[in-house]
Amino acid sequence: MTKNWYRIGLVGIFLLSLSLRFWGLDRFNTLVFDEIYYAKFGHNYLNHIPFFDGHPPLGKYMIAVGMWLSSYIPFWQEGVNGLTGALRSPGSYRWVNALSGSFIPLIIANIAYQISYRRSFALLAGLFTACDGLFIVESRYALINIYIVIFGLLGQWLFLLALDSQKQRRNLYLVLAGIAFGCSIATKWNGLFYLVGIYLIWSIGWIWQFITSKNQPKDNSTADGESVIHRKSLYKITQINIGQILFFLGIIPTVIYSLIWIPHLQINPKYGFIKVHQEILGFHERLGGNTAQVHPYCAAWYKWPLMIRPMAYYYQTAQRVNDPLPVLGPPLPSGAGKVIYDVHAMGNPFLWWFGVAALLFLLGMLIAKVMIPLVKEKRLSLPAKLSVDTWIALYIVWNYAVNLLPWTRVSRCVFIYHYMTGVVFAFLAIAWFVDQCLRSYYRPLRIVGVTISFVIIAALIFWLPVYLGLPLSPEGYKMRMWFKSWV
Repeated sequence: MTKNWYRIGLVGIFLLSLSLRFWGLDRFNTLVFDEIYYAKFGHNYLNHIPFFDGHPPLGKYMIAVGMWLSSYIPFWQEGVNGLTGALRSPGSYRWVNALSGSFIPLIIANIAYQISYRRSFALLAGLFTACDGLFIVESRYALINIYIVIFGLLGQWLFLLALDSQKQRRNLYLVLAGIAFGCSIATKWNGLFYLVGIYLIWSIGWIWQFITSKNQPKDNSTADGESVIHRKSLYKITQINIGQILFFLGIIPTVIYSLIWIPHLQINPKYGFIKVHQEILGFHERLGGNTAQVHPYCAAWYKWPLMIRPMAYYYQTAQRVNDPLPVLGPPLPSGAGKVIYDVHAMGNPFLWWFGVAALLFLLGMLIAKVMIPLVKEKRLSLPAKLSVDTWIALYIVWNYAVNLLPWTRVSRCVFIYHYMTGVVFAFLAIAWFVDQCLRSYYRPLRIVGVTISFVIIAALIFWLPVYLGLPLSPEGYKMRMWFKSWV
């Protein structure tokens, strides 16, 4: 694939993401789901109104900036409401999220390219990410989970770019990576997992080099034709020393995180920096157990990968399609509504399920790298050099695990959107698998790759009405709610 076609593909993916997020952005002239908190908090920042929030402030700053800028935008001025605390159109508190979320598939594509230097893998990763429903829904409303992901992934991409750079440019990328990681954590604390993922990959690289250093040739070249790729991959991770890690990915994120709190603390002087963190921690500890009695959509971590319990962000019914969009009040009595408007926070089912299968495949591949020599030679024997695909598998599997496994220790009520930080690595996993199939010399494998791709795209089209809140008949709605736990 030529560079020009690659760039055209990236532009196409971005335009697809943009259209899915901006189409009908202001259709529901109300506050949807947690907009009742975050859109109001954005208004409070603009008007210096004190309030308490259970998360760090950056996500609400972004929403506030969108509200402020919208006063200078000549459209989105119709259909206003006063639910945020002032008369505003819903587009004014949603458009920055929609724009930001549109860039996530591009960042995923660039990460895929940096860890592989395969344009086909990068385009598949970007396309599959653009086809996910949960990211579409979260981007279309004034919610904050998008910012954890975009800043966390941006930090990882900048770190990967630093590996391919030298001296001053490398330091610049590391500084920018540290800033991005600080911003991710300043949106929600679980943004820290993206930074921990880099710590672990860096540690693995150094540990592997230490264990196998006696067997490595001095020129660090290979005889299998991969030396050029090794010079352009995660293989260079040991060129980053511990001093750089501590400063660029330790001190800088901490400083950025602390600075981001300043506007919030000036508006809310009741709590200082330490006290506000104690209050936030106490708030989450008081949220109760992870059961349906606490909240009907509580979903423990093990329910996320298979999408057992997605959630409705908006559900209203109407008598006819031509009726005004219902935005306030309870739905019509059961059986009275002939048209259903549902915004469902659920992923693309086949993308998620295939992603889990691909992750298991990558995990098995990593285990086989260790177990096969152990069985054959009756001793643990590690290769002096890891192949590019082994590094890719390590990067994907470790980052996925780091973003999922900490939730096993969380006892409070959690929801499917907490999985957003981890599921992006499942998208990378299935994109890698499909790319391997499409590059294969065996026709059946190429057919598998094409089939998986078309199924994921078809699933997006099929479930698009519940991502965009399009009118559905009761039969059409039931057709898309495959399991009782989805409702």
